[in-house]
Amino acid sequence: MSVIRLGDVAPNFIAQTSLGEINFHEWLGDSWGILFSHPADYTPVCTTELGTVAKYKAEFEKRNVKTIALSVDGVPSHQGWIKDINETQNTSVDFPIIADEDKKVSNLYDMIHPNADNNLTVRSVFIIDPDKKVKLIIVYPASTGRNFDELVRVIDSLQLTAYHKVATPANWKKGEDCVISPAVSNEQIPDLFPKGHKEVKPYLRMTPQPNL
Repeated sequence: MSVIRLGDVAPNFIAQTSLGEINFHEWLGDSWGILFSHPADYTPVCTTELGTVAKYKAEFEKRNVKTIALSVDGVPSHQGWIKDINETQNTSVDFPIIADEDKKVSNLYDMIHPNADNNLTVRSVFIIDPDKKVKLIIVYPASTGRNFDELVRVIDSLQLTAYHKVATPANWKKGEDCVISPAVSNEQIPDLFPKGHKEVKPYLRMTPQPNL
């Protein structure tokens, strides 16, 4: 069983999905990716989650993000379940759901936590950048549905901080002020942040979001 940490290369795999066989790294291409697991098909919380992801399609596309789900059931089960999701959530699921009956991918990504459930995956989330590096890991219990507004917020932060010398403060949302990286000297600030900045403390310097 793998232990995956932030900054690791996301393990590659070949798997059957509801949309055919994929090579994970090839499927990701130059996109960001969200890989998220589900305890089983035809479960109530998962049904709402997959419907929500489908409804967020435009938001993910704007951010060059591909989404892919996983469940330990097979392709025929996935395809039947997708019909239920589309019907009950009033949407259209058009992203792949990995069929992980042998739990190969689940074990590769440490998605099964025996003290929670020995057979089913917990609600794991991995955000992966275009270099195939793992940028975020969140693990929810099976009883708690994920907050996809939060995942969009995190992607905005990750994409901003990947290209600018800033960090995002607590509860930050796109468009709000950012924290200037401690590695940036005061002398560098005018060139890097021409919108100006506010020094709250020498170690806490705020600036408007630089890429807007």
